[in-house]
Amino acid sequence: MIAPAAVQESRDAELIRAIGLGSAILFVIGSVIGSGIFLTTGVMAVSIPSASLLLFAWMLGGVLAIAGGLTYAEMGAMFPRSGGVYVFLKEAYGPLPAFLYGWAALLVVVSGGIAAVSVGFAEYVSYFVPAVSRQNVLFTLPTVVGAPVTISTAQLVSVASILILGSVNYIGVRSGNRTTAVLTAAKIAALAAIPVLALAFARVTPQLTPVVPPELSRPVASFGVAMIAVLWTYEAWYFVTYAAGEIDNPRRNLPLALVCGILALTMIYLTVNASYFYALTIAELKGVTRIAERAAAALVGPSGATFVSLTVVVSTFGCNAAAILAGSRLLFAMAGDGVFFPAASRVHPRYRTPHLAIVGLTAWSALLALSGTYEQLFTYVMFASILFSVATGLALFRLRRKLPDHPRPYRTWGYPLVPIVFIAGSIAFVINTVMERPMESLAGLGLVALGLPVYWYWRRV
Repeated sequence: MIAPAAVQESRDAELIRAIGLGSAILFVIGSVIGSGIFLTTGVMAVSIPSASLLLFAWMLGGVLAIAGGLTYAEMGAMFPRSGGVYVFLKEAYGPLPAFLYGWAALLVVVSGGIAAVSVGFAEYVSYFVPAVSRQNVLFTLPTVVGAPVTISTAQLVSVASILILGSVNYIGVRSGNRTTAVLTAAKIAALAAIPVLALAFARVTPQLTPVVPPELSRPVASFGVAMIAVLWTYEAWYFVTYAAGEIDNPRRNLPLALVCGILALTMIYLTVNASYFYALTIAELKGVTRIAERAAAALVGPSGATFVSLTVVVSTFGCNAAAILAGSRLLFAMAGDGVFFPAASRVHPRYRTPHLAIVGLTAWSALLALSGTYEQLFTYVMFASILFSVATGLALFRLRRKLPDHPRPYRTWGYPLVPIVFIAGSIAFVINTVMERPMESLAGLGLVALGLPVYWYWRRV
């Protein structure tokens, strides 16, 4: 049986509201900025080899994220409890859609994201410690079916980073939040240095025309493919809602954190990407994966590449610190509702954290990092993840009709236009994914559908 709101609030009362406004804003930024800003622009340039279109894509991604943040902010102020989006969907549609969202998030989106970012962390550690490499295989484990599993030094470093951050979050929300805040501040400072270097040592002049290059035969479709990378890089701005039960004065601070954090993200992404065009021509950056490293090296030589590599190490580590804190609170909320292992709803008597939820998320994420299968699962579930974004945007309209008298400390600015922009953008992404990646879209729905028997099992237990 799903617990009523009063019971959920009493569970949150066992936690500590230790996340202030400044920390919440840094939480939004820290949970989003991982490795994407350092890696995606060169790959995007293959689809749209135009500086103007690339910058427009990053600006459009920011507009959609801001529209989403304004939309989620009203619901976050209405229901400032652990679980965030899970709670919004439950209040709007009932327990089943909320569970399916949580199932997809915990099975792959959050845990797979932690695993993927940890792999990026290990890859950049290898810049400083060459022995950390996927090719440096330490031992091989036989399996009952299929090929044996190899364990490399890079995988062990990935797992170690997850376990360290899980331990930090285990011993208190203050230590986990402090780690996120410090690492986020460090990565913002490092990212700010890239535009400074671009202005001081500009190598080329950005080529802003023609906006649509003549070689683009299908500009709309190509732009849509590039937007997949942009939206993925903006993904996770809503993680702060998962930790609403530990935010001080959440009815005020949660909406402010969402809006201010996403605005800051958009400015960071635009200025850093603009910097790339002062370092490299479109032809030079086209298809380059480690674009930030290449741009910094072009501006100031090998020292620039070293600086960027160190920045990525800090950035990815900080991103996972926020993700573990947020994801464990989603698991905590689901367990409290009786749709996950009850132990995950326990709060540590000394540290006042959902310690078993943290252990569970950390262990599953580490396993995905070792298995090497998370990348395919993550690709499959992204389609379903955006579908839930559509459902969450629509939930605002439903809640205004369903609960017209419920206290709303914050009302979405620009309603109903702003939520419609967010919903329309999400729908466009869904349609584009279906057209360009039909098999992955169906597989994503299949993974969500696997949650149905699990839900029925937990409801009967």
